[in-house]
Amino acid sequence: MAIKIILTLGYLCVIFYLAFKGWRETKQASDYMLAGRQMHPFVMAMSYGATFISTSAIIGFGGAAGMFGFPLLWLTFLNIMVGIFIAMVFLGKRTRRMGVSLGALTFPELMGRRYQSRFVQGFAGVVIFLFIPVYAAAVLIGIARMMEVNLGISYAWALFSFTAILAVYVITGGLKGVMYTEAFQGSLMFGMMMILLFYTYGHLGGLIDAHKELTGLAGQVPAKLKAMGMLGWTQGAEFGSPLWLIIYTTIVYGVGIGVLAQPQLAVRFMTVNSDRDLNRAVLYGGIFLLSMTGVAFVVGALSNVMFFRETGEIAIQAAGGNMDKIIPVFITDFLPDWFGILFLLAMFAAAMSTLASQYHAGGTSLGRDFYERAMKVNVSNPVALNRGCVGIIIVVTLFWSWILPPSIIARATAFFFGLCAASFLPAYFMGLYWKGTTLTGAITSMVGGFFISLFYLLFVHTAESGPIGLCQALFGVKSLAFLADKGTWLWNMQFVDPNIVALPLSIILCLLVSLTSKKMDQTHIQACWSNI
Repeated sequence: MAIKIILTLGYLCVIFYLAFKGWRETKQASDYMLAGRQMHPFVMAMSYGATFISTSAIIGFGGAAGMFGFPLLWLTFLNIMVGIFIAMVFLGKRTRRMGVSLGALTFPELMGRRYQSRFVQGFAGVVIFLFIPVYAAAVLIGIARMMEVNLGISYAWALFSFTAILAVYVITGGLKGVMYTEAFQGSLMFGMMMILLFYTYGHLGGLIDAHKELTGLAGQVPAKLKAMGMLGWTQGAEFGSPLWLIIYTTIVYGVGIGVLAQPQLAVRFMTVNSDRDLNRAVLYGGIFLLSMTGVAFVVGALSNVMFFRETGEIAIQAAGGNMDKIIPVFITDFLPDWFGILFLLAMFAAAMSTLASQYHAGGTSLGRDFYERAMKVNVSNPVALNRGCVGIIIVVTLFWSWILPPSIIARATAFFFGLCAASFLPAYFMGLYWKGTTLTGAITSMVGGFFISLFYLLFVHTAESGPIGLCQALFGVKSLAFLADKGTWLWNMQFVDPNIVALPLSIILCLLVSLTSKKMDQTHIQACWSNI
């Protein structure tokens, strides 16, 4: 216990020192919201990766891999190709350049100034403010569950104590404090995941033996998962089955593509000083993402072998039916005590890094984008305003963390990623690459994509429509898909991610309306492209 206390206090001392450094260097709004646009590429890449990969990826999606197996590694591929390479090379450079040209300090402000619209900025700010706490709650639940299992403290105490620690440096340090701590936290996460990978394979007799044994467990797949199409943890799911649709449309596609429109990630592109810094960040980020999600998904799947050897149960059974507990229980039951506390600190780092960015993005969206810009309120101290709004986001996140049901982490993450993609991605991407994208096209796409995605979540996609209950209240069924015959394509739509429908429609709306609506002032367009 003494070692746990010493290591934890040492970790917190480093965090608070870096937060103090960020606070000391935060003098004006651009420092608080964009870290002064002078971040080192290593710091930016580690901050981007640590924001991207959190307890929702390691605990939530690692637990999902414990249930569904190696098919989740396709998400790792998309994380690197889409979330790092395409994001930084094709979106990052133009985002940084246009952000400088337009003097934008936040993602919604970049969108608003590109289209010369307070509505665009305010709408984006409200969507982020309303829904990023749900995603943040998924991250907070992940670390609270880890603390509950590893430290033996109550879930409620874990939520409140962790939130209090995090609030101190996020509110005071701004984006500089956030990014400094994230670079340190990302480095710690990298080290722990490497140890976890080598320990797991070593304990199972090496890569080949471990994978053979996992393949041999196909007969232990629970009846419910078999009925949905699961063949095994290495074999995957039957093509076109309900489980195949869940894995590949919601987890792989929904999260893998949705990363391109994440406001807390896009703003990172505007914190570096040059395209060269972004190029250098690609290498750092790619290695980091591979070590995070790749390890979490492999270990999550292989945990079935460890649990079955020791208990005769597969991972989800050993975790009491809650997949959010698979990784915490695995760490506690099978790894040495010294690693347990180090891994807990790494999960502190993962949760803190992502939550800090989510709180910061949500707070600035409420303060600067909605209250100050969209509502046209004259603010004498914008830094104080945004600090107060960050505090509001923290309280709302704590509320969601208290009421959300078990096994929610992966689902809540996919929910936010999908909603952002449908609402923002077409107008964001076309706004960077096509001078013909119009204000009317952007608004139609953003509002249309948002409401199409929300309708699907409320009335079709059973994972959300069932627990929310609005469809049940209005139509007497958990999903409108239940009105179709079982096994038909309409019935199977309940398993298809909303973004399979919402994102293509949002793209079509942006394209068609831009082609037929009033063009934007060419002088303004040239100003947007002045650095491009």
